[in-house]
Amino acid sequence: MFENLRFPVIAAPMAGGPSTPELVAAVTGAGGFGFLGAGYLTAAALDEQIVSTAELTGEPFGVNLFVPGAPSEADLTAHRERLAAEARRYGVELGDPRWEDDAYPAKLDVVIARRVPVVSFTFGLPSADDVARLRAAGAQLIATVTSPEEARLAAELGVDALCVQGFEAGGHRGLFVDDPASPAGGEVYGLLAALRLISSVVDLPLIAAGGLVHGADVAAVLVAGAAAAQLGTAFLRADEAKTQPAQRQAVADGGRATAFTRAFTGRPARGLVNRVLSELSEQAPSAYPELHHLSRPVRAAAGQAGDPEAMSLWAGQTYALTGAGPAAEIFAKLETEAREAFARAGRSLGPRTRGHSGK
Repeated sequence: MFENLRFPVIAAPMAGGPSTPELVAAVTGAGGFGFLGAGYLTAAALDEQIVSTAELTGEPFGVNLFVPGAPSEADLTAHRERLAAEARRYGVELGDPRWEDDAYPAKLDVVIARRVPVVSFTFGLPSADDVARLRAAGAQLIATVTSPEEARLAAELGVDALCVQGFEAGGHRGLFVDDPASPAGGEVYGLLAALRLISSVVDLPLIAAGGLVHGADVAAVLVAGAAAAQLGTAFLRADEAKTQPAQRQAVADGGRATAFTRAFTGRPARGLVNRVLSELSEQAPSAYPELHHLSRPVRAAAGQAGDPEAMSLWAGQTYALTGAGPAAEIFAKLETEAREAFARAGRSLGPRTRGHSGK
């Protein structure tokens, strides 16, 4: 799937703004691969982004879709009351905590009609009928997985590759099922452990994702057996990313810890620690997308005010090591660093002229 890339780095789909046609085109033009994040977009907006990306690059690119889950039965009363104080702070009303399918069927129709060559899925798996329709349109399919069991289910469905997400990753965990008893939504695996465990139970190309911001990180996962590395946080400060200014500054400052939270959306996601994450995470229910819609006016108002304390500042654990500038320059730096890392490893593992006897 990614054999022809000059350097197997993928710009991750970052829904909610950061992923843009310009970012995808810059990374594909530099010799990598890019994904549009369809989450939260309307079907019409996704269609426009696909057309714009195709106009900017003649290279293949992908689209990531959120697989809808079931409506939540959690009691939102207490969390609504806690969020109401934040809403009053910014002079807005809370949103309607409704369930919806993120226009998944309509977006699926769009990627099929536009014959997008690679389609990936987060929060679950497409149906067998959806797979058949995508296959008929020539698409290759990738499932985001966080555990060996999810990997087995995806392999049984017949996807072409797996995006293996380690706990280091920023943004939402791609869990098929969010366990409300776990702050992280389920068992957590570091990326290298996940790659090793998943490769032992499935025979599919693996894309490594989670905390990769340096070329040496890319080299490490390639050596560990990944076919490619997917980076999101590394491109948050790229010129072409539509990252909100307050988040861009918080990432540049590099002074905050990261943690998992359901406080903003009702699904576990890793972000920079701020007031809302600190004060509202402990009792936040598992209720996605209901909480996403409930908190959305607060997050939007905080963003407009340039106040990071009530924004969902999604970022991976190593965010403080990221740089800024044109995406092509970030990509080139990653490639240089990776080649240097491979060279160092080669020297370390080179032929030994002496044994361990000391003679």
